[in-house]
Amino acid sequence: MSDTGTATFFGHPRGLSTLFFTEFFERFSYYGMRALLVLFLTATVAQGGLGVDAATAGSIYGIYAGAVYVFALPGGWIADRLIGTRQSIWIGGSLIAVGNCLLAVPASMFVFICGLLVIALGTGLLKPNISALVGELYDGKPGAYRDAAFSIFYMGINLGGLLAPLVSGTVGEMFNFRYGFLTAGIAMLLGLVQFHLTGHHLGEAGRAPSPATAAERARGLRFVGLGVAVIVALVAAAGFGLYTVSAPVVADVFRHLMYAVAVLYFGYVLLFGGLDGAEKRRVGVMIVLFVCSALFWAGFEQAGSTFNLFARDLTDRSFLGSYFASGEHPATWYQSFNSLCIIALSPFFAWLWLMLGRRNLDPSAPVKFGFGLVMLGAGFAVLLFAANLILAGGGKVGPQWLLLTYLLHTTGELCLSPVGLSNFTKLAPPRFVSQLMGMWFLSTAIGNLAAGQIGGHIGSDVHTMPGEFLHMTLYGVGCGLLMMLFGPLLRRWMGGIR
Repeated sequence: MSDTGTATFFGHPRGLSTLFFTEFFERFSYYGMRALLVLFLTATVAQGGLGVDAATAGSIYGIYAGAVYVFALPGGWIADRLIGTRQSIWIGGSLIAVGNCLLAVPASMFVFICGLLVIALGTGLLKPNISALVGELYDGKPGAYRDAAFSIFYMGINLGGLLAPLVSGTVGEMFNFRYGFLTAGIAMLLGLVQFHLTGHHLGEAGRAPSPATAAERARGLRFVGLGVAVIVALVAAAGFGLYTVSAPVVADVFRHLMYAVAVLYFGYVLLFGGLDGAEKRRVGVMIVLFVCSALFWAGFEQAGSTFNLFARDLTDRSFLGSYFASGEHPATWYQSFNSLCIIALSPFFAWLWLMLGRRNLDPSAPVKFGFGLVMLGAGFAVLLFAANLILAGGGKVGPQWLLLTYLLHTTGELCLSPVGLSNFTKLAPPRFVSQLMGMWFLSTAIGNLAAGQIGGHIGSDVHTMPGEFLHMTLYGVGCGLLMMLFGPLLRRWMGGIR
């Protein structure tokens, strides 16, 4: 017998603790590796890095971050139809651990790219399914109970994001980048161990996929096998030098393919989905939110590229220098500030939306998106000012500029990310809910890829920063104000959905 009904973890079933710590270690692994990725790629060989240029490093970062979210789409389908969510989590976590260990091997760029690919495939299997398994634990329970569970679960995500740069980042920057990647792999292994040892608390949740015939399962497995074979063949051909791969070119092709998928799918739903007028207007709102989401993440996710390089090369990190042989604290530490701000601010925003809702003053989703984009632009305005200070006086700037940018961007994230996720589930026509949720993740993938490309273009060249930061400021604030201006119209198109 399982003890899924025993309330022993913050008043919730013990199964929640299993998923909480699995996600904690997975996010520790992800953010620990991400904090080091661009720094490792751009560091010279003598410094223990690969010594690639900023454009290549940014493209690799963007391809990886985009692939993580793209692979979530087939990852969810594999769990639903073929192997179940629990098995998907186990296999995905194992791939993540193996991929990080490959990153830790002092070998060629080819081996490193293989490691990133394995991590992306593993994350695609684990990330969407562990959230689905949380929901499955609460089938038949009140909605408020489920919401509270996801709030606790979300805390595990951010605790992992908070601690990982402090641990993996410090090990990687102060000792050896490879050791930093290894700590990320060890973290995932610890997550798998506790998932195995405490998995009985989950009961029967996630053991079996949705009903499918033997023929359907066979076709699905053949399809997955073919996909894996194609990926392996392409990677192997590149490894043997049969063709030359340019990361910036691959990033451009990948981005345009995602654009095409988005246009074709939304076009299909609108033209051939059998929607009535009200449903078409709601899908129209979803398209607007999709575009705004991609734009937001294109700016926000420069945390792993542009902001990381800004912290390393242009931020004065000497105020804690006496504790480190280099005289500076690690640049990766700033990657933790976003998670710290989320932990601190999430309760406030939850209270704010409820308070405004009770007074019938709760802003519509488009207005919240608009405010999120304005905060994104405001963050880049701060860095624009900091870059101009560097150009005017030389040297470096204090850490307060980067920290203020992270604070503003986190405020924007809390206005946009949970709101978008919630509204995509509410606005989608019932027969397209799962597919349109996939499109929400596609917008995140596009934004992540674009963030890497933009970061690669900027690099740590302070002379290019004012112009690029000005563009991001104008895009963010301009699009945000447009969303607020057209908020009443979009709210009418939503047809009473709030």
